[in-house]
Amino acid sequence: MANETMQKAPRRYEKMRDSGVEWIGLVPEEWNILPAKKMFLEVKEKNRQNEYKNPFSFRYGEIVDKRLPGKTDAQLTETLSAYQVVMPNDIVLNGLNLNYDFVTQRVAIVHNKGIITSAYLVVRPDTDKIVPRYTMYLLKAFDFRQVFHGIGSGIRKTLKYHDFKELPILCPSEATQNAIVMYLDKKSKYIDEIIADVKTSIEEYKAWKSSIIYEAVTKGLDPTAEMKDSGVDIIGTIPAHWKSSRLKFLCSIMTGNQDTQNAVPDGEYPFYVRSPIVERSNVYTFDGEGILMAGDGAGAGRVFHHAFGKYAIHQRVYCFYNFRETVSDYLFFYMSELFQKEMDKGSAQSTVPSVRMPMITNFVVCLPPISEQNEIVAYLQKRTDSIESIIQEKEKLISDLESYKKSLIYEVVTGKRKVV
Repeated sequence: MANETMQKAPRRYEKMRDSGVEWIGLVPEEWNILPAKKMFLEVKEKNRQNEYKNPFSFRYGEIVDKRLPGKTDAQLTETLSAYQVVMPNDIVLNGLNLNYDFVTQRVAIVHNKGIITSAYLVVRPDTDKIVPRYTMYLLKAFDFRQVFHGIGSGIRKTLKYHDFKELPILCPSEATQNAIVMYLDKKSKYIDEIIADVKTSIEEYKAWKSSIIYEAVTKGLDPTAEMKDSGVDIIGTIPAHWKSSRLKFLCSIMTGNQDTQNAVPDGEYPFYVRSPIVERSNVYTFDGEGILMAGDGAGAGRVFHHAFGKYAIHQRVYCFYNFRETVSDYLFFYMSELFQKEMDKGSAQSTVPSVRMPMITNFVVCLPPISEQNEIVAYLQKRTDSIESIIQEKEKLISDLESYKKSLIYEVVTGKRKVV
């Protein structure tokens, strides 16, 4: 079904002309090209009287409700008064940090009245001249081509209205704009539904993988083994011949000393940060085998990597090394499955999740004999590798669908694909 969506041959406009803009290329002969300042007004209305108390946030190309926990009424009033007012069909552009943040989900359309931080650029389409949802798709296409990264100003390359106002805006007829919106709304919805289904499937496979690991590192591989109480709430019973030990007795523990800004795109060494993503660095801070866990942020308590050789480590990443009385691969499986469950109990939760050294050093690890650890590792590697292969295939499908959607939007709003 997904392949059929991506393989249909596009219809073309009969007569094309050079747009004069390299990243736009040829456009239909009858389409106009006008500067953005003729199509958009900058929105700069402050929420001075606190008329609106429903703040929005910008998240992955969408405008969503924002929560402001832990603020008093006075603090909330002061905070909201600094926000800017937005109306339905306004376009919000996240033009922050263009010099190093190359995410391509910087454009969103507003659906309801409300307020949003004045750090974002908000523009209002002139509805007598252009269809708002068409401008959303057009500017998203610009975003996909990282056009905004080339025009931002200041030390951090922030997009301002004086940068935006000269952008070339493609203006087909109103009928064509509406046809483009109908077409892209329908296609985007269909693609997004497929992606959502695939993501659900991935989560199911991840849950299956997690259950396999949990069962193996807490119950072993012998279903007939005599059991005993582990003394750990999240584990329950373990085989009677297993023992328990605190993590501080099983390995050495340290944190890295590098910061995110030390990342270099083509650096010589892997640079492990607080996420599954591996950055690069021109320096290494550790040489050897290590299990790496995020110490704070959204991934706090998650074990993302089992690394070898020379690499750099972020200052808020814990590294477990110099293993004793345990097989490193076994400990990796155990930590990746059980430590997050310990975090989920709430003992380490705060407004900003973080992991402190005492929680790590006192973390209880249930240990079978070394020979049994090796058997469990071999079993888990075989089972989890096959599941991970399926997950990777599904993730590739999502990537292909997202790339196709971006390409489709670009082709339609620049006249490379005819929809009327």
